[in-house]
Amino acid sequence: MSTTPTVHFEAASTLAVVVSSHEPLLFLSDDLKIIAASASFCRAFDIDPTSVPGKKLGELGHGEWAMPKLESLLKATASRSADIQAYEIDLKRPNGGTRQLVVNAQTLDDGDVEHIRLLVAVTDVTDARAEARLKDDLARDKAILLQEVQHRVANSLQIIASVLMQSARRVQSEEARGHLHNAHHRVISIAALQRQLSTSPGGSVELRTYLKQLCQSLGASMIADPSRLSIHVSADDSAVEADVSVSLGLIVTELVINALKHAFPDERTGTVMIDYRSSGRDWTLAVADNGIGMAAGRDAPKAGLGTGIVEALVKNLDGEITLSDAGPGTIVTIDHQESAGLRADLSPSVYAR
Repeated sequence: MSTTPTVHFEAASTLAVVVSSHEPLLFLSDDLKIIAASASFCRAFDIDPTSVPGKKLGELGHGEWAMPKLESLLKATASRSADIQAYEIDLKRPNGGTRQLVVNAQTLDDGDVEHIRLLVAVTDVTDARAEARLKDDLARDKAILLQEVQHRVANSLQIIASVLMQSARRVQSEEARGHLHNAHHRVISIAALQRQLSTSPGGSVELRTYLKQLCQSLGASMIADPSRLSIHVSADDSAVEADVSVSLGLIVTELVINALKHAFPDERTGTVMIDYRSSGRDWTLAVADNGIGMAAGRDAPKAGLGTGIVEALVKNLDGEITLSDAGPGTIVTIDHQESAGLRADLSPSVYAR
């Protein structure tokens, strides 16, 4: 039977594990002399393996490992008064380059209670940190570029809206003037969205602010006497993706235009009310007025361009549209229920006057 002390066997086993490790490891005595270094450590930091044993940590390489703070922490770890966990250091290489390292250290119980030994793991995170910074820089540049594009688009839309209004004032045909006005209002809808997008994080749109800005723009261009007609917006704290907000904004634009043009003839006073509520992925948009209500039967108007726009947008959102008597007035409700599955085709001409 072998008489080799167990402590010697365990120490030798630890030494073999360290030397053969694929990770950069150091095996140190409590006075920070190197007992062994893994081949991976020597390769990573250009150190001759034969020169390592017996040297102190600060003597490795060309002295670049002489770091007083690191040595102090290692000695505190050896005395069991501290632990080194993910301690970051900058290693200045002899060639002038600097590597960012993460150091972890712990005492090792290898059976020799009279001598404290340390196992030190060193991870080079230089490339990973550089990649992370590059990703952050790209994301920031992308956000700045997107914001600039949104500002330019919004400005361009404002110019287009102004040109449409100028053209409407010059044409003689009432029908052509009406079409130009409608086009102007639709451009305003998209311009309001662009303004909201330019201040919204992550490409999402906070609907309450967006709908209020949209309706303020519509009111300014369509309501000559604010004491007679007004638009009120009520919405929860919902935020939606940009493409959804485009559809919702165009739907509101068409329904508000429709109400302001047809619900209040003969200088009637009244209000158009917009309400949006969501629960999870389900949501409801309602546009109501307290005007004269919908004509029925033979007096019901034929479907126009606005009807087709709203129906197409609602279908694209996988929603259902219903028309109700608000007593007085009319309410148009668009429901999207995620759990409802596939929708039936929308019935035509549900709200046009």
